[in-house]
Amino acid sequence: MIELTHPHKGEVQLSYGGDTLNTAVYLARLGLAPHYITALGHDPYSDEMLHRWENEGIQVGHVLRHPTRLPGLYAIRNEHDGERSFFYWRGKSAAKSYFSLPGHETAIETMKQADWLFLSGISLSIFNASAQDLIVSISRTVKQRGGQVVFDPNFRAKGWHNVEKARDAFDRVISNTTLGLPTIDDENCLHGDMAGHRHASRWHDLGVRTVVLKCGARGATVYEDGKAPNPVPVISQIQPTDTTGAGDSFNAALIASLVEGSSLVDAARSGNDLAGQVVQHNGAIIPDRHMPLMVGKADYHQCGID
Repeated sequence: MIELTHPHKGEVQLSYGGDTLNTAVYLARLGLAPHYITALGHDPYSDEMLHRWENEGIQVGHVLRHPTRLPGLYAIRNEHDGERSFFYWRGKSAAKSYFSLPGHETAIETMKQADWLFLSGISLSIFNASAQDLIVSISRTVKQRGGQVVFDPNFRAKGWHNVEKARDAFDRVISNTTLGLPTIDDENCLHGDMAGHRHASRWHDLGVRTVVLKCGARGATVYEDGKAPNPVPVISQIQPTDTTGAGDSFNAALIASLVEGSSLVDAARSGNDLAGQVVQHNGAIIPDRHMPLMVGKADYHQCGID
């Protein structure tokens, strides 16, 4: 989507972002070659986005172009502590029509063959029931053939008619997930305030063996079914400028580290490190020069849906 931020009072800065896109960008910067699945329009903003993604190293062969629709738009407003509020204009975005555009069939087959399939709850929220069914089917296929299905619910209440619909859609994907990356605040909104291990147990009951629960400034906790929880605290506390993209960058660093063969705990530490750098900058995607050196290159096939 087109991203509007307010780095200074009275000023607006234009960039591009979106949760799965943010993860794809950081995966590419960490040495992987993610295939990104979305739709854009035929307009200058879409052209610039596509150009930027290619320069980042993202594979864009399955990015489709809608003949009349435009990209979505969102604005970020930050509080003094760096926490943010989002305002969306995406009711008729090109991405919502992805599965009706020519070329989507080939993309579906690519997704089914992914080694790692990354999905987001925000992606689910923009699609109708039929498209959600298709995403569930794709995730089931990947899991059954031994691939990794990674799911971050990334719950945004404004994207859903009610919490019950979100819970139902999420649980269907969770049942086909191999690695869960929820956030404690989102889980509390969806299922009520509970201790982290109780949220993780719910994921385990749905068939997910490994859950990494993100807890903001407190870091993360690794939950493997049948094992004791493994807290992974942040190394040092910082004053965030903008927390946009923190969870997305955490996801990317964790996945990249796992692809490289790191343990879950070390991968979560990498997630903390990158997220800690990201929150010190405005917007979801930080300048490349501020990327920490974290993992080496790998030749794996990633796939995301937006």
